[in-house]
Amino acid sequence: MKNQHSQHSVKHSSWAYAEQHAEEEPALVQARRRAENLGVQPVSQGVASLLTVLAASARAHALVEVGTGVGVSSLALLRGATPDAVLTSIDYEADHIHAARETFRDARLASARTRLITGRAEQVLARLTTGGYDLVFVDAEAAHAVEYAEQGIRLLRPSGLLIINDALDHDRLARPAVRDDSTQQMRELERRVLEDDRLRTAMLGTGSGLLVAVRR
Repeated sequence: MKNQHSQHSVKHSSWAYAEQHAEEEPALVQARRRAENLGVQPVSQGVASLLTVLAASARAHALVEVGTGVGVSSLALLRGATPDAVLTSIDYEADHIHAARETFRDARLASARTRLITGRAEQVLARLTTGGYDLVFVDAEAAHAVEYAEQGIRLLRPSGLLIINDALDHDRLARPAVRDDSTQQMRELERRVLEDDRLRTAMLGTGSGLLVAVRR
């Protein structure tokens, strides 16, 4: 038992080290302070770094984000996307959109590179063009994760990326005894994505879990 506890401690230390692998730019540091004041939980530092890498690897030109927050993940995605990329980001809280605009101003991001929409994601996503996007990032409540993921798959071009944040439901997904509604929703999402012949998937331990799928 002592050895198992030691291994767990080392694993957690490695995770924490990896989360702080890359230093964040000042605009993101300031955005995190803004998030704390608003009571918003942005993606972790490790997730932000990975989003930049994934957007770069996909050479993303047209991106969709569900859950703008204060713009941490938005800016991370655009830092990896092509120089002329445009991000459509959706959030139902107007103060979140306002905070994100402040983040983009701090980062000297051209306004033409973002299309910020205040509204319900299920309504906005339904109006977006089928097969018109290179990357879809979902950072939303688990209750809507399956619906948003299905819409995201529809929006993707071949080789496009679907990325779901908090896919491990704050480490509850791996514990079979946990039957919380959010955990059940994320298990259902994982099952559907794994069984979808249109996708190739991976579950990553970064942050509180990222489910990544590429459309074939």
